[in-house]
Amino acid sequence: MKGKQTIGTALSKAIRDASVFNPEVQISPDCVLWPDRDRQWEAVIQRLQVELPELFVLGDYAPEKRVGPSIWLRCVMAEKIEDISLPPGSTPIFYLPGVSRQDLRAVESCPDHLKPLAELQYRGVIWSQLNAKDWTILSFLKSDQGGLGLDVAQDNESKNAMQLALSRLLDEEIELLHGKRLDKDYFNTLLTGGDPERELLCWLDQGDAFQAGRGGNEWKAFVEVCKSKMAFDPQNEGVLVGASKLVGRKGPWQSVWERLSIGIEN
Repeated sequence: MKGKQTIGTALSKAIRDASVFNPEVQISPDCVLWPDRDRQWEAVIQRLQVELPELFVLGDYAPEKRVGPSIWLRCVMAEKIEDISLPPGSTPIFYLPGVSRQDLRAVESCPDHLKPLAELQYRGVIWSQLNAKDWTILSFLKSDQGGLGLDVAQDNESKNAMQLALSRLLDEEIELLHGKRLDKDYFNTLLTGGDPERELLCWLDQGDAFQAGRGGNEWKAFVEVCKSKMAFDPQNEGVLVGASKLVGRKGPWQSVWERLSIGIEN
């Protein structure tokens, strides 16, 4: 049975498919350039490299991580780097954090560290939207032209939560997201494990140890979920205020109390 398609697998396929060409009228591209001026995708690149062994990154020389400067990437493309070989039949993909398509197009004013790559925009292809803009997380999720065509909120809070939850988001099955509104509450809940009542009870029980056991992104998401769903700010109001609200059982706190009554592990 064919596995369910996730956002991560769809992303990998979209990048790889940028190198598809019509042999009757085109020649094969030498590489795929992936500009990302705002570094939105940077946090998941190492993960994507597992799925895409032909994915390399512009940066400080670290060949064990498939990262290196422009001239090194050119050597990778030419298959002149010892101990690094491209999978047979693959086209190298070069992820360019902090670089926009416009940076490459302005060849004469292109920064020196990018000049070895500027010429590749003519020998290769750039993975970008049809309007030539960089693919952002929002545009890839929302666009029905090369993206996933999902219903995604565009306010700043949703964008920030989307960025924080990106690693978890890649595991989401696309089929389950159609017809669902992806907003700040969705992204924050995704990052906190999808069970806000249990998380809140764990925090009330563990106090500072709860925050210490979470990464910065997870804690930020937990705070935002509490503010949105419970009208409560654990960061500023603290455990004692939270315990008082739990005992009061008013409004959304009733569901937290009911969860406590059946045990937070359920």
